[in-house]
Amino acid sequence: MLDNRKVVFSGVQPSGNLTIGNYLGAIKNFTAFPEEMLRFYCVVDLHAITVRQVPAELRRRTYETLALYIACGLDPEKNCLFVQSQVSGHAELGWILDCYTMFGELSRMTQFKDKSQKHADNINAGLFTYPSLMAADILLYQTDIVPVGIDQKQHLELARNIAERFNGVYGDTFVVPEPYIPETGMKIASLQDPAAKMSKSDPNENAVVRILDDPDTILRKFKRAVTDSGSEVRYDPTEKPGVSNLMTIYSCFTGKTFEEIEREFDGRGYGDFKTAVGEACADALRPVQDEFKRLTADKAYLEEVMKNGAAAATHYARKTLSKVRRKIGFVN
Repeated sequence: MLDNRKVVFSGVQPSGNLTIGNYLGAIKNFTAFPEEMLRFYCVVDLHAITVRQVPAELRRRTYETLALYIACGLDPEKNCLFVQSQVSGHAELGWILDCYTMFGELSRMTQFKDKSQKHADNINAGLFTYPSLMAADILLYQTDIVPVGIDQKQHLELARNIAERFNGVYGDTFVVPEPYIPETGMKIASLQDPAAKMSKSDPNENAVVRILDDPDTILRKFKRAVTDSGSEVRYDPTEKPGVSNLMTIYSCFTGKTFEEIEREFDGRGYGDFKTAVGEACADALRPVQDEFKRLTADKAYLEEVMKNGAAAATHYARKTLSKVRRKIGFVN
């Protein structure tokens, strides 16, 4: 631990318009941690460049992702909000941990296999080794808890393995982090294919609800959502994956249990249910969207948040890096 307080860390890529999957599975949960914890929330732009980016768009989305953090309730006075590339310790520790990560471990990462298929013309070394950089992101701040979606659990397991391996060679150096996976919302599925994760890069716009979609668009997408045979609103991920996904979304936005939702829509059919989910989503996102518009109009404020966050993050990162450099034999 850095100063005897528990530490939480997470990050989101600025690689496209964020979805309600990003919101419900990650950002919304960031506000759940108590103020007595040290909380680091990062815009992970170094990860974004494993896929080719248009520079102007990457810069714009970096500002927008930071603005969304704040709009979703993360107060910069109480959380360390920063941009990954502005804290050089991430890249430095990333290279060091590359040398303590096995080739076989990286080759088993399912996301590498998925992204290699999607970007077959650009299977670069960064795409292969970015789980080591993710481990560095986490271990750099002696993180105790990492809020993750279920699709990132494999990467966190690798970070734990790397920390334990390094500690085994050099003695106690890194805290071995634990995952925090919320009971609901840990994986929001595509509205058009309930077997697949909702992805901001999905070419089918009807499959994805974005945090910044207007209310009419949100309602239209939910009305077009794939459901299942029959007309009963019942939570059963195996037999009714489409309806179960919509129930998860509705539960996250309303706080209602699956049992309460089943009673609410007993005998009412899918049409009423899909409309209710769309309206609940639009209502919940409206204040976020309003605050986002206000923040993105004040670029100077966002840059001040970036500057202060990078300074605070660098302060803590240096403590870990100094220890790591000394243990592996670098001259400080």
